[in-house]
Amino acid sequence: MARETGERLRFDGWIAGLGTASGTRLVLGHWPRSPFGPFSDVMLERPDGRRLLLAPTRRVAEFVAGVYVFDATTVTPVAVAVAGPVWSVTAGPLRLRFTTGRRGPLGLLLRSVPGPLAARPAWAALTDGPARLLRGVRTRGGAAPGTREWYGARDLRPVTAATARFADEDLGALAPVDPPVRFGFGSVPRAPALVRVTTTVRTAGASPAPGA
Repeated sequence: MARETGERLRFDGWIAGLGTASGTRLVLGHWPRSPFGPFSDVMLERPDGRRLLLAPTRRVAEFVAGVYVFDATTVTPVAVAVAGPVWSVTAGPLRLRFTTGRRGPLGLLLRSVPGPLAARPAWAALTDGPARLLRGVRTRGGAAPGTREWYGARDLRPVTAATARFADEDLGALAPVDPPVRFGFGSVPRAPALVRVTTTVRTAGASPAPGA
């Protein structure tokens, strides 16, 4: 068996995935703890399939674009405000606001998983099979050469309402993430959701300096 090489970087936070009536699908990553310090980023897939990344710094943009696949990248401030169940996001031309609902049985089950266990790549590998029952969802894989990722879910809440504008365009009402997004090796759940997650990324490059 070949020996694994490269750095393992851990990101702890939330991923929100939702669709809109216009056909644009959005994925927010909100990472209070990461090798880069706290940051948020947004991935969009437009109705024509064009994939866009909005990232707060060039260092973050280069890292994310090296792990996932985009057609265009914009470096712009990304601000996230959370007030109870309401999340507000401002990222360059994007204005997004969404509301989460009460967690269901799956969310309650994920909440019971100890944090140290959920953070282990072996746990993500174990849960990859059940995750595939959700269309397009994977918990381990890799999109770019030399990278490998593991997602350890720790909570799940439905997104029950959303409004979004991109530049001067109203993106329309909340809708399923359909078709699945194509940034990486898997998509977010089809039903709009907010997932608490610990993500481990193995890359062949050097570890970034904290706060870069």
